Amino acid sequence: MSNGRSRQSSSASRISDDQMIDLVTKLRQILPEIGQRRRSDKISASKVLQETCNYIRNLNREVDNLSERLSQLLESVDEDSPEAAVIRSLLM
Repeated sequence: MSNGRSRQSSSASRISDDQMIDLVTKLRQILPEIGQRRRSDKISASKVLQETCNYIRNLNREVDNLSERLSQLLESVDEDSPEAAVIRSLLM
């Protein structure tokens, strides 16, 4: 009986082709690398998803770098200063 439930839940969580096209179109609009291309340029859904993953990895790297820089800056200012409070709030 549990097999029947898992089949139902997996089929219920599947998205339609139209939904997939809509999602890929939205991703295409927000990705800097792809968004700058002409709309007439054909880009496969797999390429859009690959570029999305690359973009997210780059954003994560930037966040890590900025966090590291903020931590270094925090070490160089007075612990009780207003600047330190701002830096701590950014690191949260």
